[in-house]
Amino acid sequence: MAGGGTLVTFPAIVWLGVPPISANATSTVALWPGSFGSIWAYRGELADAREWLRWFTLPSLAGGGVGAVLLLYTSASLFDEIVPFLVLGATLLFLLQQRVTRRVSAAAGGQEVLPRPSWRFLVAQFGVAVYGGYFGAGIGILMLATLGAMGFTNIHRMNGLKNWGGLCINAVAAATFAFSGIVNWPVAVAMAAGGLAGGYGGARLALYVGQKWVRRAVVVIGFSAFVWLMLSR
Repeated sequence: MAGGGTLVTFPAIVWLGVPPISANATSTVALWPGSFGSIWAYRGELADAREWLRWFTLPSLAGGGVGAVLLLYTSASLFDEIVPFLVLGATLLFLLQQRVTRRVSAAAGGQEVLPRPSWRFLVAQFGVAVYGGYFGAGIGILMLATLGAMGFTNIHRMNGLKNWGGLCINAVAAATFAFSGIVNWPVAVAMAAGGLAGGYGGARLALYVGQKWVRRAVVVIGFSAFVWLMLSR
């Protein structure tokens, strides 16, 4: 309905008593299957953007892998110290999401001419992917901002490309975490089932419940999680 799923799942898993690093990995693995539904929904918008799909894939896969490995080499004590600020940063990004989306939509006019991919984009997407592989919350708005800076104006195509980038980033990160042994599988499987059901149910529920209230709830959860994580260190 509104995005920001990690801002809900990560604090919930930590609240269950799972250590933060394991909770982060478990959240990534649990939410990844639900991304296929988003890709399928935007398949029509990506039909004429195959060159951009290729350009998205390599830096997303590489950056997602680097970020995941960085997490594995981060000590539990250090991650405990920085994770409240990762949650706070992701919450602030979530707050900016609608403003960025409105600005991009307002800039749209007429038939979009696909911009040419550039090395600047590769570098920017790699940086977003490293962050995404490490923590993940907020990568969608970062990719939208990057695509807007590249010259895109069609918000639907941008969402499709963003979803593809997120799928690639989280695929590598989820695989890395799965093989590392830090995933709490009972929680991951239960949450993955909930995520698949919620992906469908959320789209249906959006017809009856305003997105505004859901977004507000996610923001409250994000800020509350930041305070709770700070106090529990």
